[in-house]
Amino acid sequence: MSDNHGNTPAAWTAVIVALLGFCVGGAGLMFDPVKMGIFWVGVAIVLAAGVVFVAMDKAGLHETSH
Repeated sequence: MSDNHGNTPAAWTAVIVALLGFCVGGAGLMFDPVKMGIFWVGVAIVLAAGVVFVAMDKAGLHETSH
């Protein structure tokens, strides 16, 4: 198990992007009628969070500084 417990720039950035995606997707579901296009944009943003995390990990931003 990692010593950093997810407290890295890569992890926090991925969490923030995923949270944004959940908010966008949730907003799409609250419209009447439901806006499935907005929901799927939110899903795409959540998936992009994984890509952002992997890219930042490869760039060395998933390591602790102490």
